[in-house]
Amino acid sequence: MANLTNNRPLSPHLQIYKPIPTMVMSILHRITGAALYFGTILVAWWLIAASTGAAYFDWVSWFMGTIIGRLVLLGYTWALLHHMLGGLRHLMWDVGYGFDKHFSTKLAKINIIGSLVLTVLVWAIAYAVR
Repeated sequence: MANLTNNRPLSPHLQIYKPIPTMVMSILHRITGAALYFGTILVAWWLIAASTGAAYFDWVSWFMGTIIGRLVLLGYTWALLHHMLGGLRHLMWDVGYGFDKHFSTKLAKINIIGSLVLTVLVWAIAYAVR
């Protein structure tokens, strides 16, 4: 009988691979997608508070105005924008563009920088309008 367990090659994993921008963006795309579920609950909470009454809506608005609430909203904004840009990157791949290694790496870097810049821009506009 052959010994199948000792002769099997080990599968590569994150401890073997060096993180590269496209790998990191793939992982972040999944994480931000999961975070958007939590953010959708926040939006639903805000809408339910708005429909429930002024007192509850004022309390939710107060909570979202605290440091913790603003950090959560900031994270949600970044996750939303990062996931959107990643989705555009995937759409580009779906139509057959952007598979070149160097271009794909450049897109990954643009994705993270773009999401951070857009997040700052959205918050700056929000504070300016406020």
